[in-house]
Amino acid sequence: MDFSVWRSVPGLFHALALGVTALVISAALGAPAYAGDVTTGSVLKAAKAAIANQRGVHVVFVVSTSSSSNTEKITADVGRTSGLETISEGKANLAVEVTPTYAYVNGNSSGLTTIDGLSSAEAKKVGTNWVSWKAGTSQYSDLKSVVTISSVTTVLPKANGTKLSTHITTGTKLYVLKWTTAATSSSPKLSNTLSVSARGTTLPVKETATASGGTKVTTMFSKWGEHIIVSAPPGASTISSSQVTG
Repeated sequence: MDFSVWRSVPGLFHALALGVTALVISAALGAPAYAGDVTTGSVLKAAKAAIANQRGVHVVFVVSTSSSSNTEKITADVGRTSGLETISEGKANLAVEVTPTYAYVNGNSSGLTTIDGLSSAEAKKVGTNWVSWKAGTSQYSDLKSVVTISSVTTVLPKANGTKLSTHITTGTKLYVLKWTTAATSSSPKLSNTLSVSARGTTLPVKETATASGGTKVTTMFSKWGEHIIVSAPPGASTISSSQVTG
């Protein structure tokens, strides 16, 4: 399973947790997150604790480029032990579902080959079925790490090199964190902005990552605390991964 775009985004799908004393306690209890001394470090620690205390969140992740009309979009409902997401890139579509016992992937032919990385022959074996991986396998762990609440902490930057400010948007006070991520062999240099709620529980609201070449990644967080229920596909509609790649 190749989620290189998701995982290359500093902080993120590239998967989400989103002194430690007063701010963390106030975040957990829903008291004003801005009480006491506020620093970049204290906001990040409060946000990490607040994310870990959530049972679910809805995430929309969009990648757009100036050089292509195709927009990659990932929509996910991320829970503690279960989650699901849909991925679309042009005509390619893929869906991922994770339960405490199995992970499943389903998609059209182009989604299975261009997003999931299967060969054309393997995609033909899958057809319209859901490919399954049992809990305990590395593939299951990889998929679970993308669609469960622990992945959200990756949206949070390191305190060092991150600038903190406050902003009012439609009457809502937000902490705004800004930082840059150096280029690597697989990703360009990125300028990042993360907005975090400054009232109530300290939780991420929106992140943007922009590359000099025009690529922009936007991640929106909503429905914090939602209860995620994922049902396994019918047994007759599933195929073991060993039958596909074996």
